[in-house]
Amino acid sequence: MAKVTAAITGVAGYIPDYVLTNEELSKMVDTTDEWIMTRIGIKERRILKEEGKGTSDMAEMAVKELLRKTGASPDEVDMLIYCGVTPDMPFPSTANIISDKVGILNAFGYDINAGCSSFLFSLHTAAQYIETGYRKKIVLVGGDKMSSITDYTDRTTCPLFGDGAGAVLIEPCTDGYGLMDAMLHVDGSGRKHLFQAAGGSLNPASMETVLKRQHFIYQEGQPVFKAAVSRMADTAVAMMEKHGLTNETIDWLVPHQANLRIIDATGKRMGLPPEKVMVNITRYGNTSAGTLPLCLWDWEPQLKKGDNLILATFGAGFTWGAIYLKWAYDGVKDVTKK
Repeated sequence: MAKVTAAITGVAGYIPDYVLTNEELSKMVDTTDEWIMTRIGIKERRILKEEGKGTSDMAEMAVKELLRKTGASPDEVDMLIYCGVTPDMPFPSTANIISDKVGILNAFGYDINAGCSSFLFSLHTAAQYIETGYRKKIVLVGGDKMSSITDYTDRTTCPLFGDGAGAVLIEPCTDGYGLMDAMLHVDGSGRKHLFQAAGGSLNPASMETVLKRQHFIYQEGQPVFKAAVSRMADTAVAMMEKHGLTNETIDWLVPHQANLRIIDATGKRMGLPPEKVMVNITRYGNTSAGTLPLCLWDWEPQLKKGDNLILATFGAGFTWGAIYLKWAYDGVKDVTKK
């Protein structure tokens, strides 16, 4: 009997219309386009500006487009996982909210939060349900409204983040494509360098926490940068060595879009030329759990069946890892255009 693997069989994304440029940011805080481009590599980011809109609204658009492109009925989906750090509210889960908005009624699901590594960790989780035969069609949606927790008076963090969401359909495969291996790691001692101080059970929301601006992202740049460069690259290289992959047999690196220098360092450690590294941070910024699926969405037209992909991330926690994925189809899958 052929081995069952979990394959991505479709991808879609959504980014808000509003573009926040470096020029506009320079009018809000003491920064410049040159400073941001030199240190981070971001030219612009998308922001969800509409009142009363949250992460689930972006996820709704991405999932609806995914179902349209793949021809999958909401009734066929038997699991939906949302991953990210900006759920609509502490409860109910954003997965439940998304399911309701898109008409997925015959499924269960939940939220997963592993910082910026959320999509990678969730992809591995979804694969277990597929490989064991417990589920047949899983929608995995990663996305964040990072503007909701970004302090636009903090020049060190506000240039980093943008809003967006991406979704993938995951199904069983017996042809040798899909998720081949995963290496996932956590080091909780790193939590002191990157966190949101208030809003949880440890430090509930109060007038004091609001006045102290503790509901925004806190990040110590240098420790996070150093850990991200070494651990993302180390894990990606370890995955290559384990499976005998080379810079010639790897078709694409799909890296978390946190900082262009981290992306470049990881690609160089793997010996990959720039044309094999997916980079859209210049246009979207860091969308946290949205970065990997948005990369797959942007590059879908160039992907070919059998391509070897390494997905690599680093996030708050600290969390990091790499997944080896064999792509399962050619080009853009859109059954409505056949």
